[in-house]
Amino acid sequence: MVAGGLGFSPEQIDFKVIPSAAREDNIERGDVDYYVGTYTINDNRKQRVGFAGPYYVAGQSLLVRSDDDTITGPQTLQGKRVCSVSGSTPIQNVQKQNLTDQIVEFQTYSQCVDQLINNQVDAVTTDDAILLGYAAQNPEQLKVVGEKFSDEPYGIGLPKDDTALRNKVNDLLQAAYDDGTWKTIYDGTLGKSGTPAEPPAIERY
Repeated sequence: MVAGGLGFSPEQIDFKVIPSAAREDNIERGDVDYYVGTYTINDNRKQRVGFAGPYYVAGQSLLVRSDDDTITGPQTLQGKRVCSVSGSTPIQNVQKQNLTDQIVEFQTYSQCVDQLINNQVDAVTTDDAILLGYAAQNPEQLKVVGEKFSDEPYGIGLPKDDTALRNKVNDLLQAAYDDGTWKTIYDGTLGKSGTPAEPPAIERY
């Protein structure tokens, strides 16, 4: 949507996969013109890159089996086996808040989801955007429960001093909010999980 709004055809878009730890480096070097992913806007990152958005506010949440009514939010995790990716912020949050002492760690979220479906763990935790994706793919077996227990405003990463590009991308996002394009995109992806969402206010600077 953004590339189209900037005047590029689908054939002119070159998609690159960038490891999370290398995002700022790639944007600073110009290896990518902008980065779209689960990229939380924060002051630390703003030292090195610019952000348009946010276009979605994610937050840590819980994925459970559809037939499990015992887990309704973070306060109901005591004694439950909770899975996430090794060394991740969600794992640290669960430990800091003493939500459960039964933590299971894997290298990927798909491994956690497989364990959940096979009754080896009771919940998977990470940003709700990721969990809603799994629930959307498998609504018969999986659901996201409870309120988000962190705020992760996702932005589009841009070169730090390219104010013109940042303003233009913000304008494109705002137009998508206003004309219903954002909702169409959400409903066709994460919305298939059954969880509704509204676009957040853009933070211009």
